[in-house]
Amino acid sequence: MRIDIISVLPELLQGPFQHSILKRAQQKGLLEVQVHDLRAYGIGKHKQVDDYQFGGGAGMVMMIEPLLNCINDLRQEHRYDEIIYMTPDGERLNQPIANRLSMQENLLIICGHYKGIDERLREHVITREISIGDYVLSGGELAAAVLVDAVGRLLPGVLNDETSALFDSFQDKLLAPPVYTRPADFEGWEVPDILLSGNTAAIEEWRYDMALKRTRERRPDLLEDEE
Repeated sequence: MRIDIISVLPELLQGPFQHSILKRAQQKGLLEVQVHDLRAYGIGKHKQVDDYQFGGGAGMVMMIEPLLNCINDLRQEHRYDEIIYMTPDGERLNQPIANRLSMQENLLIICGHYKGIDERLREHVITREISIGDYVLSGGELAAAVLVDAVGRLLPGVLNDETSALFDSFQDKLLAPPVYTRPADFEGWEVPDILLSGNTAAIEEWRYDMALKRTRERRPDLLEDEE
C-alpha cells in the first residue's frame, strides 16, 4: 500500500512513521508513506497557500490552486482509491472504516489547517472525509497519523502475529477482554484461574464473556444494532 499525505507542516509527520510497527511495515516493503509539502505549490514569491474568506469572518482558508496543483501532480503518477480530507465534520473513524481502507492500494490524505480548505475541493475532488473525534485540532497532521496507523497495522504481514488484529477492540463490535501477564500473583493480586487452566475452549469462552460484559458496561452503544 502507498499513502501520500499533503501537509502545510510536513515536519509534524516525521516522527510517527519512523518507529515501531509502521517503521517495520515500510522496511518490509508492505507500506510506503510519502509526505508532500504544500508550500512547494504555493502562489507567488511568498508561496502563499491560504487567503481570507469571501464574505468576511475570522480565520484563513486554504486556497484551491496550490492544493489542486499538488493533487493533480500526484494523480499523474498514481491512481488513488480514495482522496481523503481529515476534517472534524467528516464521518467518524471506526474499525470497519480502517478495515476497508486497508484493502486499498493507494490513498491520498489532505491535512487541513486554518478554517479548512476551499469548499469547491470538497465538492469536486475529495472522495471521503474522515474525523477522528468530536473536537478540533490545530491541523490535520495528527489526525492523518492516527488514520495511517489504524490502517497500516492491518496490512497482511505487518504484525508479527497476523491473528492479533482480529481480536482488537471493535473488530466484532466488542471491546477487548482483560489481559494479564506474569507474575500470576503480584502482592496478592491474582490472575483469574481460568487463564492458567490450559483449557483453550474454556478460556475463549471466558474472554468472550468478559468482552461482552466490558462492552455492555463501557460502550453499550456498540451493541444497540445487535439487539
